[in-house]
Amino acid sequence: MIEGDQQTSHDADRIRATGAPAIQVNTGKGCHLDAPMVAEAFARLPIHGHAHEHPHDHDHRHAHDPGALLFIENVGNLVCPAMWDLGEAAKVAILSVTEGEDKPLKYPDLFAAARLMVIHKTDLLPHVDFDVARCIAYAQRVNPGIEVLLASSRSGVGMDAWLDWLLQPAA
Repeated sequence: MIEGDQQTSHDADRIRATGAPAIQVNTGKGCHLDAPMVAEAFARLPIHGHAHEHPHDHDHRHAHDPGALLFIENVGNLVCPAMWDLGEAAKVAILSVTEGEDKPLKYPDLFAAARLMVIHKTDLLPHVDFDVARCIAYAQRVNPGIEVLLASSRSGVGMDAWLDWLLQPAA
C-alpha cells in the first residue's frame, strides 16, 4: 500500500499494524501524488525481498507476482488526483454516504476517470440524508460505464463483492 496524505503517517501505521506493507508519502502543501512520488515509494516497499540479488528467488511477495495488488491512496481531495496518471490499472472513487450524493456532479472529473465507485459507510444510511439511486444516476451521468459497489467495512456488507472486483482480471 502506498498511502498519501499531506501530513502524518497515521494511516500507514494502521495498515502496517495489520501485517500489510505500507509506505507513507506526505505531500506537504501538494494536493496529489505524482508518478515520481509513487515510484520512490514503491521502491521502498518491503515486498521486493531479495529478488534483485537472487533472480531465481520465488518469494510469493515479489512485486512482479501476477497475484500481487498495489493500492495507492492519493491525497484526498476530489479534484487534483483525477488528473494524474500514476500507472494504475484502475481508478476507484470511494464515496462515503456522509459526503452527499451530489459529489459525482460537483467533482465530475474524478467520477469520469474512475472505473468503479464504491459507496461506502452504508451502515450509516439510516442516519444520513443520502439517496443511493440518485448518487448512482449522477455518477452514470458523467461516466455511463462506471461500476458501482455498496459497502461498509464496519458491517462487512459488500466486502466480498469488493474483493471479487479487485481480483478480477484487468479490463
